[in-house]
Amino acid sequence: MSETLMDTSVAPDRALPRWLRGNDAIIYAVLIVVIVISTISVPYFAGTLTVGFLLIQIVPIILIAMPMALVIISGEIDLSVASTAGLTSAVMGVLWRDSGLNIWIVILLCLLVGVVAGAFNGFLITTLGLPSLAVTIGTLALYRGLALVVIGDGKVSNFPPELTTLATAKFGATGIPVVMVLVLAVIAVFAVLLHFTPFGRGLYALGYSKEAATFVGIRVGHAKFWLFVATGVVASVAGIYWTLRFASAGPDNASGVELDVIAAVLLGGVSIFGGRGTIPGVVGGVLLIGTLTYSLRLARVPETTLVMVTGALLVISVVGPSLIGWVRERIRLSRVRREVQRLSASGPTRA
Repeated sequence: MSETLMDTSVAPDRALPRWLRGNDAIIYAVLIVVIVISTISVPYFAGTLTVGFLLIQIVPIILIAMPMALVIISGEIDLSVASTAGLTSAVMGVLWRDSGLNIWIVILLCLLVGVVAGAFNGFLITTLGLPSLAVTIGTLALYRGLALVVIGDGKVSNFPPELTTLATAKFGATGIPVVMVLVLAVIAVFAVLLHFTPFGRGLYALGYSKEAATFVGIRVGHAKFWLFVATGVVASVAGIYWTLRFASAGPDNASGVELDVIAAVLLGGVSIFGGRGTIPGVVGGVLLIGTLTYSLRLARVPETTLVMVTGALLVISVVGPSLIGWVRERIRLSRVRREVQRLSASGPTRA
């Protein structure tokens, strides 16, 4: 009986290779379907021009999504990333306009803004023990308000043309932006950190249970603190890129990006409850949301509808895994129940 039950329970898992059954494969399959449908039905979607604009559009999202994935896997969240990017942009504008410093020194100081912003979040969460949701909602408003105090309600432009040109430059006729080199480097760093180091493996344990992670020797506070510093630094990189791409620094830069980032991370398979997720899945989630929204823009769908689409995807990414897990469990229990009834009906076997 035990052998029969074991065969029944594992048979579905053997039907397909593991990589075809995973969430990552589903995300990329949906992405391919969206690309095919958009190519057929949306004018001007197919072409190198679309590739260039699409990739440039998702650069800030995919950058911030990398450390955000690790934060959520650890069981926390950071809602202040877009405001950190906006504060960085404001500081960059004021330093470039008023200080007379070299642009590379300005960029370095802007990165320090991200370090300080992330460290402040980390201090409140790990040292004072405050919940990350409440803390980062507060710093979301705080950092955006500081950006307005720093630069006012105006804009600063006239950044070095060689840098603003580089921010939108492409590799020849391919349409691929040069900045994707930086993006791929950031993806590689966080992929190695999460999947190939003891620190990354510890984040999964931390997301499942803080107590269990502490028991096996993980320095919980230390790990979470540096994760928030990482989100701050990468958000500052995104803010610098945003400023150079649009050649404009202002307090409202990157507004609303946190919604796109969290939606992409969760859609990419990272559990909102922590303990599960992969970097390839997150990359797929960013590409899926970016492709869908860009194709809808080409189809002249109103911006308010695009916000609704992003919100709907966020809800689906949160509710979907729980619903799928419930359905799978019901199917498994039903299968086991039928097998038990079948064996009971056949009567006891003689030795």
